[in-house]
Amino acid sequence: MSNVMHIAKSQSIRLVPFFVTVVLYFALVRDDPEGKVWTTVLKCLPITTLMLYVVLKGFAFNNDRYRRSQWILFGLIFSCGGDALLNLNLFPFGMISFGIAHAFYISAFGWTPLKWPIGLGLYVPVAVFIYFIHTNLDNILIFGVPIYSGLIITMLWRAIAKAMASKSFLTIFCAVGAGLFVISDSLIAVTMFLGVPLPCARLQIMITYYAAQFAIALSTADDGPAQKWKTKS
Repeated sequence: MSNVMHIAKSQSIRLVPFFVTVVLYFALVRDDPEGKVWTTVLKCLPITTLMLYVVLKGFAFNNDRYRRSQWILFGLIFSCGGDALLNLNLFPFGMISFGIAHAFYISAFGWTPLKWPIGLGLYVPVAVFIYFIHTNLDNILIFGVPIYSGLIITMLWRAIAKAMASKSFLTIFCAVGAGLFVISDSLIAVTMFLGVPLPCARLQIMITYYAAQFAIALSTADDGPAQKWKTKS
């Protein structure tokens, strides 16, 4: 618990812009926000502040100690691009951008330990879901949705495996964030491909999405040279 408090105290100031921009987005963007430049900017601002957080908390491109931060920064950049493309009604291109983001997140979480039973347990329900919605997919989506689903579920698998291995607050919180990312995208899938009328769908999708990206970005707080709060009990 003391570790959590040290993290909160040391990182809170750098994260203020994220919370401010999230509040601005929900306060100013109302119904039918798609296709407009100003709503696109507001939608991307929280992710941009998380990119700045990853850089400002300690970062270097030429230092292997910041390798995880580098991968997650690239993931945030492509996520931001995906947000913009989705908001401008370019869904297939947005999906590609987010797919690349998940590939970077997978690289950040790594493949050790493997813990393949977790992956198997996640892939099976996703395969079943894709089977039921495949008749509603056309053109590029018939290939894109299964590929994207595989990437995001692999990202969740690797985040969970890492959390189980290290058992630190940051990795566990990151795994929760990865799960929220899957939930957010699942909400998009059921509304878009199954036509399920969710109440306040955009609110649910964006809250889980921003929380997911926040948790993933925060997982870089202990990346790089040892921090003083790491050694405290």
